[in-house]
Amino acid sequence: MQSARDVLRQRFGFPEFRPGQEAVIGHLLAGQSAAAVFPTGSGKSLCYQVPALLLPGLTVVVSPLIALMKDQLDRLQQLGIAAERMDSTLDAQQSADVMRALSKGQLRMLYVAPERFNNERFRETIKRVQISLFAVDEAHCISEWGHNFRPDYLKLARLATEYRAERVLALTATATPQVLDDVCRGFRIAPECAVRTGFYRSNLTLLTTPVPRSNRDVMLLERLRSRAAGPTIVYVTLQKTAEQVAQRLAGAGFEARAYHAGLEDADRAAVQDWFFASDRAIVVATIAFGMGIDKANIRYVYHYNMPKSLENYSQEIGRSGRDGAPSVCEMFVCLEDLNTLENFIYGDTPSLASVQSLVSEIFRQGEELELSLYDLSSRHDIRPLVLRTLLTYLELDGYLLEGTPFYSKYRFKPLTSSAEILARFEGERRDFLRKLLAQAQKAKIWFNIDLDQAAQATGSPRERVVRALDYLGQQQLLELQVEGVRNRFQRLRQPDDPATLAADLCQRTLAREKREIVRLNQVVELVQHHGCQVSELGAHFGERLPQPCGHCSWSQNGHRPAQLPPRVHNQIGDAQWREAVRARSEHPELLAEPRAFARFLCGLTSPRLSRAKLSSNRLFGIFSDVPFSDVLRRAEG
Repeated sequence: MQSARDVLRQRFGFPEFRPGQEAVIGHLLAGQSAAAVFPTGSGKSLCYQVPALLLPGLTVVVSPLIALMKDQLDRLQQLGIAAERMDSTLDAQQSADVMRALSKGQLRMLYVAPERFNNERFRETIKRVQISLFAVDEAHCISEWGHNFRPDYLKLARLATEYRAERVLALTATATPQVLDDVCRGFRIAPECAVRTGFYRSNLTLLTTPVPRSNRDVMLLERLRSRAAGPTIVYVTLQKTAEQVAQRLAGAGFEARAYHAGLEDADRAAVQDWFFASDRAIVVATIAFGMGIDKANIRYVYHYNMPKSLENYSQEIGRSGRDGAPSVCEMFVCLEDLNTLENFIYGDTPSLASVQSLVSEIFRQGEELELSLYDLSSRHDIRPLVLRTLLTYLELDGYLLEGTPFYSKYRFKPLTSSAEILARFEGERRDFLRKLLAQAQKAKIWFNIDLDQAAQATGSPRERVVRALDYLGQQQLLELQVEGVRNRFQRLRQPDDPATLAADLCQRTLAREKREIVRLNQVVELVQHHGCQVSELGAHFGERLPQPCGHCSWSQNGHRPAQLPPRVHNQIGDAQWREAVRARSEHPELLAEPRAFARFLCGLTSPRLSRAKLSSNRLFGIFSDVPFSDVLRRAEG
């Protein structure tokens, strides 16, 4: 640990470790896998950055957050640390440069998104690299009990073993005790190597303020005018709301800009850079903003719309006051928000008919399957992430085994002549490359190549063809492009009863739906809690305070709970319903199934509705202000 302290001071410039960091790093340097559950802004990244400079091989950091990768990478490179990232924002040349450095063993750290392991060339390269540490950020995503379950995370534990990672570090800011148990079980982390630091931060004032929808803008402006200026995040649910609120604030004289996933990459980066450089900037953003953004002096976090879970709320308020100075986090509680948030949840649940058709297609094929998930999603009207989850269920239950994904189309542009390429090699390798290049079919500029055909012509495995093309690209002898990813699966066994299997899968998605609704209701319960709200929030994550905090709404309002008005929502008009039924009869192939019909009426897109362009139908979303459950009951009646 003395070496770790030296690295902390000499390379990173910190005099001492924060709580929990030393314990985690000690486990890792002793050769053990570990878990770190630290609040947002508590220094989780140093738990893998310090060991990366002390361990002999590569440290792989898996994170879904491109902003985090970019932010951390910039700082590491400024410190002279050999670190790179692989993500969708890199161009072909940048990707080739990183792959070349990776294959030559020139990197100490590599940041990647979970989806990068679907890249055939990347998987082939990293298999040959010594991985001393496999760090997984946002590790709660492995748990179905977590608030942001991602099926790709279930594969990470298996990949860490497959790539012979010497130790694993799982990191998260939001893990209930049940979720932490899942994380440790999934990554084979001993319970005694799971380090959880305190949730409570005394410099944050947490306010929950009931407000009618009509008065929300007035209240936000009032708060901004009455409090000293400082870097501020205003969280909203929808992209259009971000644009509208930012325009209103700018029109009122505030330095405000919108941030959401609908912006171009360059525009999002510009907003981030502007926010970092300002001491009074206000970003009005969806939840896409702030993840991995390390700005220490954020003074205010406002929830213009309610968060969808206590986990999301905890992450978002955790971005304020990282410098230890007082900061205010205020949630405007408007029950009209619940409809939109519920619709996001209900929109993900596929119908039983969709799941039945998916199961039927998968199990009527041969033992080797090559699937386009995009086409499968569209064909069975199941959203892509939900489809991935269903396929993961089938794999975990022993029906399928996913192989290495591959690209169906490869093409290259020579940067030198074939003769010059072949002159670099001798013997069997030269003969192999000659046969390989002979398989390329020239278009105008690019050459297309069928990998399976090339493998047959050269008498070599497909993997060798991929490695050869990748090597030529790394050597800048040709420019390589790939597209059309397809996923390989091997069928291990047939279900005894496909209908029963489909019903079970559908029930799992309905169970997820119920869990998400419970999470949303927990936010309302926190607002109405008769007691210290900070302590109640901490209890959700396994840490209740010994006494009231003194700086939450309950504490400041004379120990009185918030009084919320009854939830009011629109009703389904009979005339509108008759019109909707006529539309259903005009599109029976799309709207006959009750859940699909309810999605259409509530304005929720699905692959099939989007392909049929029904989202432009004048009745699309006609009941968007009515609870989905009410519309679904009427559709089933």
